[in-house]
Amino acid sequence: MLFNSIDFALFLPLVFALYWAFFYQDIKWRNVFLLAASYLFYGWWDGRFLFLILFSSLVDYGVGLALHKTESNQRRKQWLALSLVVNLGLLGYFKYANFFITAFVDAFSILGTSISPWSLQLILPVGISFYTFQTLSYTIDVYRRKIAPTRDIWAFLAYVSFFPQLVAGPIERAASLLPQFGVAKKFDYIKARAGLQLILWGLFKKMVVADNCAYWVDTIFGQVESQSSLVLVLGAVLFAFQIYGDFSGYSDIAIGTARLFGFELRRNFAYPYFSRDVAEFWRRWHISLSSWFRDYLYIPLGGSRGSKGQQVRNVLIVFVISGFWHGANWTFIVWGGLNGLLFLPLILWNRNRRYLDTVANKKWLPGLKEGLNMLLTFGLVSLAWVFFRSASVQDAWLYLVGIGQGTWGGIKIDMFFPVLAIIFMLVLEWCSRTEEILVVFQAKNYWVRWSAYFMVAMAILLFAPSTPSVFIYFQF
Repeated sequence: MLFNSIDFALFLPLVFALYWAFFYQDIKWRNVFLLAASYLFYGWWDGRFLFLILFSSLVDYGVGLALHKTESNQRRKQWLALSLVVNLGLLGYFKYANFFITAFVDAFSILGTSISPWSLQLILPVGISFYTFQTLSYTIDVYRRKIAPTRDIWAFLAYVSFFPQLVAGPIERAASLLPQFGVAKKFDYIKARAGLQLILWGLFKKMVVADNCAYWVDTIFGQVESQSSLVLVLGAVLFAFQIYGDFSGYSDIAIGTARLFGFELRRNFAYPYFSRDVAEFWRRWHISLSSWFRDYLYIPLGGSRGSKGQQVRNVLIVFVISGFWHGANWTFIVWGGLNGLLFLPLILWNRNRRYLDTVANKKWLPGLKEGLNMLLTFGLVSLAWVFFRSASVQDAWLYLVGIGQGTWGGIKIDMFFPVLAIIFMLVLEWCSRTEEILVVFQAKNYWVRWSAYFMVAMAILLFAPSTPSVFIYFQF
């Protein structure tokens, strides 16, 4: 079920009404109801894969209890290994089996041996990368004795499958989200209003910005050889904002929807294109995944401890694996590696934590240095996005070569509409860069606030495509 569909527009109010009318007071039945709603939400796409969520949930629920009961370090490692094998095994089978088969065939062809290729023709279960990492964080934290396992199976099942963030995050930690399923809820108008504000802005970013960028991105990336350098640059910029509007829009809708039910999810995007270097960008982009890799991969590898060589190794490993997490294609691995290389100078010169404040803090506009740093960072990130968007590494290279040719022309008047939508979005977000919710949505003046609601809602109604499109991160 898509957030930007009529189905969800009917589903959400119905679930909301039933939740607060009948189920919010009894914790057990509330969690059972949320579990049923979440499974309906996910099963709307393909009910065959509900057993994967249930199986993964039951394994990690049992592993958590076993880890708590077992004092033997050897036995605890074995239980943790079971969770890792099951979860990563399912993820690897459905997401990467064909990738490794193809790589195996290609490796032998280089050696002059021909092998008839074959594939498993697997359907990738939507959201498997997200809920797999969420359940893994639970068992790892229980193993590390950072949290105690829950004995409430209904709470745990609801935690894993919570429908607002089930398909594309944010990837929640058990320490912050799971306890919320064990406490009584009381309707909070202020939180619910904030939730609706996030939903409205998320829909604008997805349906007006991302979806209108998508048409021209598909056109430009699909006809690279016939485009001028200027058009190719525009295509790269439009994709940068397409993926931002698409993914941050999803996250805003997820966080806002959770608030309607009295739950708090972590912020996943913090205006990343206002970043002044690549390190700041990755602290602001897909925060839940970046922090997951930091806590469960980068720090266990040694983190920033040890020699510069070890730090470089750790950074590159994290970025390459992050790229591979996104999909079974060399383009994602190259994209991850490129971001790692862009990160390295900051590590080597100890400048990776230089920008921890907000850009143009307490000022209307950035200074010349901050402005140039933002433009440079956006340019580097956008060039890396070319590999992310391209069908193959060769296609991405041809795209970059086309940009380097320095040809002009080819811009069409229709291309300016998504640019105007982007500018509108950036102006509102720049004015709100210290806030999670747009300042115009929080204005004390009634007319200002409702005028902003009306303008954004009308933009969605007038300029959103007639057919709802799938979110980009559903494929991951």
